[in-house]
Amino acid sequence: MNITGNTVFIPGATSGIGLALAVALHERGNDVIVGGRRAELLERIRAEHRGIDTVQLDTADAQSIQSAADHVLSRHPDLNVLITMAGIMRTEDWHSPEGFLSTAEATITTNLLGPIRLIGAFVEHLQSRQDAVIMTVSSGLAFVPLAVTPTYNATKAAIHRLSEGIRLQLADTGVQVMELVPPAVRTALMPGQEESEFAMPLDAYVAEVMQLIETQPDAREIQVQNVKFLRYAEVRGEYDAVVATLNRLDPHSRAEAAA
Repeated sequence: MNITGNTVFIPGATSGIGLALAVALHERGNDVIVGGRRAELLERIRAEHRGIDTVQLDTADAQSIQSAADHVLSRHPDLNVLITMAGIMRTEDWHSPEGFLSTAEATITTNLLGPIRLIGAFVEHLQSRQDAVIMTVSSGLAFVPLAVTPTYNATKAAIHRLSEGIRLQLADTGVQVMELVPPAVRTALMPGQEESEFAMPLDAYVAEVMQLIETQPDAREIQVQNVKFLRYAEVRGEYDAVVATLNRLDPHSRAEAAA
């Protein structure tokens, strides 16, 4: 992926990593469109970040995705980069269906079906563009599970495998498939995460991501240094120890154990 000169659509980017990445890409000379569900947040982004375009969409709704795609492509026919940022992370208790079933269904719809539908809405267009990129967003938790978020872990593992499969299928096209693999970052993804000492500062994370994109434009995965502890735990033969460490250190796990 080129660091500049792109037209980039980032659905699910009204806050957190998505918004910070949108701003950083815009500052590097890319045309950026941010998608999100809440109109007031989109309006604030337009006011605070002049030049960034916005579109309203709900990534859990197939029709909303298609309508937003039609809107984006009509306004930005040069679009060549799709970053499927949308995702939710919820704690679950799998001892009874009341503790997880509705949350699991919502998580799968947003985190897995959402990206699949987004790619489906843009994949034909992207094949017509030069330097086209699909960037998926998985997680370090795709490789080492956090005990309190089983479905989130599973959807991110699925995104990892999906990315690899799509990359193989699209090898006969000009579309590059990259996977962004974040560690814990100080965002509002989970309660308390913005203040967590175990999470990476957001500005530091995005700065490292931008550096990696610039220096490794052909990378299959964008891995900051902090995520490699999880990403390669099994390769190092340390999987069980890393699982234990992650779930001992995570504040949500400690809170659950104390309850």
